[in-house]
Amino acid sequence: MSTERFDCHYCKDSLLGKKYILKEDTQYCTKCYENLFANCCEECSTPIGCNSKDLSYKDRHWHENCFKCAKCGRSLVEKAFAAKDELLLCTECYSHEYSSKCTTCKKTVMPGSRKMEYKGNSWHETCFLCQRCQQPIGTKSFIPKENSYYCVPCFEKQFAYQCCACKKAITTGGVTYQDKPWHRECFTCIGCKRQLAGQRFTSRENYPYCLDCFSNLYAKKCVGCTKPITSLAGAKYVSFEERQWHSECFICMQCSVSLVGRGFLTQRDDILCTDCGREK
Repeated sequence: MSTERFDCHYCKDSLLGKKYILKEDTQYCTKCYENLFANCCEECSTPIGCNSKDLSYKDRHWHENCFKCAKCGRSLVEKAFAAKDELLLCTECYSHEYSSKCTTCKKTVMPGSRKMEYKGNSWHETCFLCQRCQQPIGTKSFIPKENSYYCVPCFEKQFAYQCCACKKAITTGGVTYQDKPWHRECFTCIGCKRQLAGQRFTSRENYPYCLDCFSNLYAKKCVGCTKPITSLAGAKYVSFEERQWHSECFICMQCSVSLVGRGFLTQRDDILCTDCGREK
């Protein structure tokens, strides 16, 4: 009576009564399996046999007793670790060698813990405090001043100017007019409310006006073109008997020749050059 054979797929040795391993529904003796398929240990460079645990990290493999911190040699099995330049390190060694130090308490900022960073400096989250209220700033906005850091409310209370228009703190930018601080958006023409920051403007009775509003409200009107006469842009004008003209508008009503710097005659409300005046 014959018995069906049960052999190693690779070496053909009988597996009856022996330990074997199935891989993709194919049986192998332990020796052939290790030679063909076992991973090589990163530490000792020997195969990780069937009787050993195979510990892996990023496609690299170790025996259980070879999975150690590269610096202190302590086992990393079931412990937190970090990788640096292909080396595995326990958290203590990694922190000592590579982790940043808290600017306030000078202690190591442990991997995985929350930290704050600003301009190359690091802090534990609980050490990054507002200089004034001593509360953790966390992820809130802050303002640096003279190597200290302030939450926005504390900075405004202690340092910021108050806009004389809206009475709120000026934290960035701003303009000064008559020795008073203003938000740029609050410094507006008293007439049309257009922003004046960066624009030419003038004032009357301490109120700021854009040039258009000032001209329309207060400037004398040219008899010739009826438009405002303003010297703000360096314009020249002629005045005669409480009437004013732009220089380019001061012309003979008859022949339109310019009368600037020349003699002229008047005929009721008209002004004439001397030639046209004699003809009249």
